[in-house]
Amino acid sequence: MTDTTLTKPPTTAPDEPDPFDRDDLPAPPGATGALLRSLLSAHRARVAVAALVLLVKEAAVQAGPLLVAYAIDRGVPAFRAGDHGPVVAVALGYLLCAALSGLLQYAFVRGAARVNQDVLLDLRGRIFRHAQLLSVDFHERYTSGRLISRSTTDVESLRELLSEGLQELIGVVLSFLSITLVLLWLDLGIGAVATASFVPLYLLVQLYRRRAGRVYGERSTAIAGVIVKFAETMNGIRPVRAFRREKTNDTEFSALNHRHERSNGDALLEMARYVVGSRLVANTAVAGMCLWGAYRVAEGSLELGVLAAAVLYMRRLYDPIDRLGMFLNSYESAAASLAKIAGLLAQEPGVPETTAPHELPHRTGAPGREVVFDNVRFAYRTGGEVLPTFDLKIPAGQTVAVVGATGAGKSTLAKLLARFYDPTEGRVLLDGTDLRDLTTPDLRRGIVMVTQEAFLFSGTVAENIAIGRPDATRAEIEEAAKAIGAHDFIKDLPDGYDTDVRKRGGRISAGQRQLVAFARALLANPAVLILDEATSSLDVPGERAVQQAMDTVLKGRTAVVIAHRLSTVEVADRVLVMESGRIVEDGPPSTLVTGDGHYAGLHRAWRDSLVG
Repeated sequence: MTDTTLTKPPTTAPDEPDPFDRDDLPAPPGATGALLRSLLSAHRARVAVAALVLLVKEAAVQAGPLLVAYAIDRGVPAFRAGDHGPVVAVALGYLLCAALSGLLQYAFVRGAARVNQDVLLDLRGRIFRHAQLLSVDFHERYTSGRLISRSTTDVESLRELLSEGLQELIGVVLSFLSITLVLLWLDLGIGAVATASFVPLYLLVQLYRRRAGRVYGERSTAIAGVIVKFAETMNGIRPVRAFRREKTNDTEFSALNHRHERSNGDALLEMARYVVGSRLVANTAVAGMCLWGAYRVAEGSLELGVLAAAVLYMRRLYDPIDRLGMFLNSYESAAASLAKIAGLLAQEPGVPETTAPHELPHRTGAPGREVVFDNVRFAYRTGGEVLPTFDLKIPAGQTVAVVGATGAGKSTLAKLLARFYDPTEGRVLLDGTDLRDLTTPDLRRGIVMVTQEAFLFSGTVAENIAIGRPDATRAEIEEAAKAIGAHDFIKDLPDGYDTDVRKRGGRISAGQRQLVAFARALLANPAVLILDEATSSLDVPGERAVQQAMDTVLKGRTAVVIAHRLSTVEVADRVLVMESGRIVEDGPPSTLVTGDGHYAGLHRAWRDSLVG
């Protein structure tokens, strides 16, 4: 008989706050910038070409006022003297610059759009792949609605930045640099006035960034809350309707929706403050330059064409200010979203892939392998200790039923064996090999779990069975279904094995879904099979059908059966009774049932419930 004793008192939850209690996961320092750089690194050449195209386009645009100045100061006097050449040259030059800027703008938008879509494709793929690699513990604490928000709403914020914001930023920076240099070249005094006006604009931009960063962080969190509530309600629509939760859910959703509305309103208000302030600075600077320039023209120290060009340039200098606001708007929204995505991608899998994989020893004959829990202790990250120091040996080919009250540690034992979690201390061995030393494909081929709720994916019955072995032929799929006893009901479906079971297998009954899950497990041909309360949700006919299937699928394999109904124990060679993470009884069911221990009491209570 295998038994364990408590060597440590249960631990209490840690004092530090759980990051999963937040609406987002904090990104490590520098993670956001590193993520953006990694996304763009594969497209450096195309980004450089796009920047060069935009630079030439900006040069073509900024040549216009210089042509106007030349026409006023040189072309008009020449025209009066009968020489039309300068005016015609200016007109043709202006048209050429306009045509060139249009063509280059088209080329830039087309190239940038391709980079934009490739970056977003890469980012969505990263989120999806990374989320699949994260541990069960992560997914139990981080809702699917928040994952959906990261891969949709937050990625969309980045799309707006890449498709519109970056062009505005590059355009504004090039405009500022080129116009400032041209104004200083045209007239040092005018250039100095223009440069001085940048100071209040810089302070205005810094204020906007500081306030908008907070607002957009709140907005991203608010929309995630809306998505989480919506997804949770739709996934639980049956209990919602059964317990009349509609009004309560509507009230809660309305509060979340209003929170999102307020955060959107705050973002628009910050944008409005910035636009009003920037236009006030711009108009004041242009008005001041016009007055001072007119005075200088009147006294003869400034040419009229230079003043006209300077005013045009100043208007062009301040026109992009609104566009800069649009960039900052996109940037702050994208920065908040990218920080949340970076926080998600920074999460490390709780069960990391081994860097030095071992191979399982070759076996002949029956597929079963020996399972050993060697000095195992386990505690959840945010809770108390579930399994104290724990030792257990299951010989190859033995079927072990694990029974006990809720919270006794049965499912935790199963999750450790399936390596959904790693032990806090100790080792779980499969034929002497630590599960942590096996590659994920080898582990999943060797150990398969069938849960209480047999999850079927949208698709055909055959496709769901083939999940156990994707390269299986149709004949092998049907053979597995026949062995389990599922073939008869499958062939009676509208399209037989090609029938689409729809969302979560809702087209067939719970018992039929469980039979499909057993066929999937049989086709996978694992060495160890874990049945986690696989019959607890079934009616009596469904339970009998599944128990008959269990006789087939368990043959020759090592099996751990987490039993809620004691009728399931009948297939077991050995029973473990667990209490508070300890094995308090261990032996053949026929021996334990005749004694006066825990299992005998559970069995009497179960038998009396059947009689009643």
